[in-house]
Amino acid sequence: MLAKLCVSVVCFLLGTASMAAVAVKATDSITINRISDAGFNHSEVVDTAAYLADRIGGRMTNSPAMRKAERWTQEKFKSWGLKNVNAEPFDFGRGWWIESSRVRMIAPRPLELRAIPIAWTPATEGIVSAPVIVAPMVSEKDFGEWKGKLAGKIVLVTWPAPPKDDGEAPFHRFGEADIAKLDKFEQPTFDPTQRQKRIERFHFRPNLDEFLAQEHAVAVVQMSRSDGRLVHGEGYAYRVGKTAKLPAVELAAEDYRKLARLAKRGEVRLEIESRVHFEDADHNAYNIFAELPGEDTRAGYVMAGAHLDSWVAGDGAADNGAGSAVVMEAARILASIGVRTRRTIRFALWSGEEQGLLGSSAYVDSHLAHRPPPADPNEAELPPHFFTDSYPVQTLPGFADLAGYFNIDNGSGKIRGIYTEGNFAVVPIFREWLSPFSSLGASTVVAEPTGGTDHVFLSRLGLPAFQFIQDPLDYDTRVHHTDLDTFDHLRPEDLRQAAVVLATVLVAAANTDKPLPRKILPTQPAVTDPFQYPDPSKK
Repeated sequence: MLAKLCVSVVCFLLGTASMAAVAVKATDSITINRISDAGFNHSEVVDTAAYLADRIGGRMTNSPAMRKAERWTQEKFKSWGLKNVNAEPFDFGRGWWIESSRVRMIAPRPLELRAIPIAWTPATEGIVSAPVIVAPMVSEKDFGEWKGKLAGKIVLVTWPAPPKDDGEAPFHRFGEADIAKLDKFEQPTFDPTQRQKRIERFHFRPNLDEFLAQEHAVAVVQMSRSDGRLVHGEGYAYRVGKTAKLPAVELAAEDYRKLARLAKRGEVRLEIESRVHFEDADHNAYNIFAELPGEDTRAGYVMAGAHLDSWVAGDGAADNGAGSAVVMEAARILASIGVRTRRTIRFALWSGEEQGLLGSSAYVDSHLAHRPPPADPNEAELPPHFFTDSYPVQTLPGFADLAGYFNIDNGSGKIRGIYTEGNFAVVPIFREWLSPFSSLGASTVVAEPTGGTDHVFLSRLGLPAFQFIQDPLDYDTRVHHTDLDTFDHLRPEDLRQAAVVLATVLVAAANTDKPLPRKILPTQPAVTDPFQYPDPSKK
């Protein structure tokens, strides 16, 4: 009799018996409608996103704001009835935050300039006033040209590239043709020479700081990579003992070019005041976890994740308060309807993503698999993403337990589908799971892999780890890492839609008889082009 009462939640979603092997209890046959009601009629996702963006603001890893977010998100999970809520530490480095800053041209005329301190650079000692020198440097080879010329100067180190015409509309939603272009498989490539180039680029910034300090420069100014008076302030000297020696700011591109033009005709002087602070009470960063326990302790778990940390030019609303709010809302929805699943559903809010996917990498290293450490001691300080091509992979006992991971980190645009990351076996499964959401525009499954966020380390181990396709809105054109990353650039209706889709996919993944298909555990690949010669123009 009990067997007759068991049906598949996925069968309900599809209105077909073709997935009858994916069995859950009969009461779950109305799960999709209960999720929809909780997510559209009783949503809290906008309140969550607003609290993170407006009340807490930009959440630099290990900053006071991030510590507040770590505490608050755990409290919310507990208030919704989630279990095993905890903060898991990993070694990171120094916290850092901005109290205030000001950059002002005082000659040849007074003018307030749009600027932001570069992350993890030191404060000025009061107001620093000095002439500027435009000294573009992109590699250590450039140091010789400027040796002996920089003492007492504020050094503009970026080449003042001219403005470019806008090539696309700043705000965009995907049409069918746009999504169709995504559905292509890109064969993987392996080129060992590219790794060395990446290492050289990584070491250039600290080497530049060391050179400028030795030359007795006063401060460093770099040019924003975006026009429109947008600034970012990204910096990476967060490791203990690796703090930059000189104060540094990023200047809006338009203001930077203005200084460069004026410097061609005469002396230009700036005043810089950077009031920033380091936090050293706890050098650990923390990933936040919460769970809805499954009924079969041997069946493993599925997981949804987003990174909680952000930069501080804006409020971290789209990157990635939006994704964090959607993951939290999916947890709230499923807890509120009392969903029962075979597998545990784990929710993760990662830290240190903006410094190189550090939080998700630490999770992999603690629970899933190890890769060999660098043999060269000079590479010991490199972030983990430099070692995704090191072999052999040593799996841990927990490697078999992860049945699926779903990541949200492309702004607040609504979900349009999912990238399969080259996992061909999941394509028909995802098409069936997403088919009920065609009216919400979320039924597309594409082959293209996508990178740059927290599913990457899991996917590169062959695990079933995926990122959703989302409408771009103005995420890449204006918002990503800039001072425009504020709540006004979120779309509440899209956040609600994303939470409903995510919650439903998690239930389907948690209730399948078998875990989602995995790719093959990677081994040392062959060089893609063994006949390639290095390009001398790129040395």
